[in-house]
Amino acid sequence: MNFIPNKINRFLFFKLPSAWIAGVRVKEIKDTKAVVSAKHRWINQNPFGSMYFAVLAMGAELSTGILVMKKIHESKKQISMLVTHNEAEFTKKARGRIKFICEDGELIDKHLENTIQTGEGVKLNLISKGYDETGDLVCQFSFQWSMKRK
Repeated sequence: MNFIPNKINRFLFFKLPSAWIAGVRVKEIKDTKAVVSAKHRWINQNPFGSMYFAVLAMGAELSTGILVMKKIHESKKQISMLVTHNEAEFTKKARGRIKFICEDGELIDKHLENTIQTGEGVKLNLISKGYDETGDLVCQFSFQWSMKRK
């Protein structure tokens, strides 16, 4: 798979349709950073006039997971990945367009190299922060990813 936003968004349509329908889209993928966004709309709202927390979780998880997928793909090794734990903090109502940013690419490199060298599973915590259009932090998610060589 090519790790460019259009290809990943097409992948979402076929493999994660609920995220695609909710409006979750990859905007940027770099070696150390991924940016995903979602816009508050009728289809992804909660009864309180903001974005439903599950949509926030999908965007945040994708911003971490797409970096892990990219790094595994680049390693050309058979490695499994799985979310084993997550935590979230919500600081403001999510309205408008929310950008989820994960900048933990270097941390992934370190842990991926470890699992490739030892063959043992590793767990790492990746952070995704969600910002509204004014730059205010609306949420922060921590996802614990497990990686293991097959």
